[in-house]
Amino acid sequence: MRIQVLTDNQKITNELESEHGLCIYLETQSCKFLLDTGASDLFLTNASKMEIDLQDVDYVFISHGHADHTGGLSKFLEINNKAKVITSEKSFSQKFYSIRKGKRNISVENDFSQYFERFIFVEDYLEICTNIKIFNCKNTEFPMPKANLALMVGNDNELIADDFSHELVFTYGQEHLLVYSGCSHKGVINVLNDIRAKTQKQINLLIGGFHLLDDNYETEEEITDIAENIAKNYPDTYLLTGHCTGSKAYSILKKTLTNRLNYFYTGVTFVNNKYKIK
Repeated sequence: MRIQVLTDNQKITNELESEHGLCIYLETQSCKFLLDTGASDLFLTNASKMEIDLQDVDYVFISHGHADHTGGLSKFLEINNKAKVITSEKSFSQKFYSIRKGKRNISVENDFSQYFERFIFVEDYLEICTNIKIFNCKNTEFPMPKANLALMVGNDNELIADDFSHELVFTYGQEHLLVYSGCSHKGVINVLNDIRAKTQKQINLLIGGFHLLDDNYETEEEITDIAENIAKNYPDTYLLTGHCTGSKAYSILKKTLTNRLNYFYTGVTFVNNKYKIK
């Protein structure tokens, strides 16, 4: 299994470019996946420099409908004529807004109707094969990230709070799982608990943003509680995070989770529990 970060907010080498978006390439023994597509077609350039042929990708997984995860999808579909797109229908049937620092549209504006025969829409659950499953996390036992309060759905005239029913979680593996959670808008603990309850499997690796922003949403105590919960209930789970996990939140989480938590960046390759740079 090979994980390569094609787009993230930060980069680890000047040979590549970064943006506020997330796109990850996952290659397994049987399939090649694109996990989200970033905010633009920047991932295409980075993939070329990292010697990844995106024409060979079999599936694109779109975790949720925000433009920093869907912005590159149109360009990808132009260069890849076979990949199926796995997503929630709600990711493309509604408009998304952020009211943080002023109101702005954060939807993807492309028309994908010509490609809909390649779309696989998931409402609750999908099993692609024995190793690959898609879930809609509905566990809300623990609080969702407070920054969600600035995220809305609707139109220019009427907005309501986003309930993130369009957010999906990707899992790979049989007895030991890789879990990709996009931005973890449902809350990272809720995601972990939901997947473990539904699969009864061990989660070896969780990769994704945690939507813990550096704008004083969660207190240090609240972030420490998240870390301690993970440390206690998931002692064998390794976590890779970036994108919407702020540096302050990461530092607080790291105090508890130590070497089981690391940042990812544009240009990182993760193979056999080790970082490699392009």
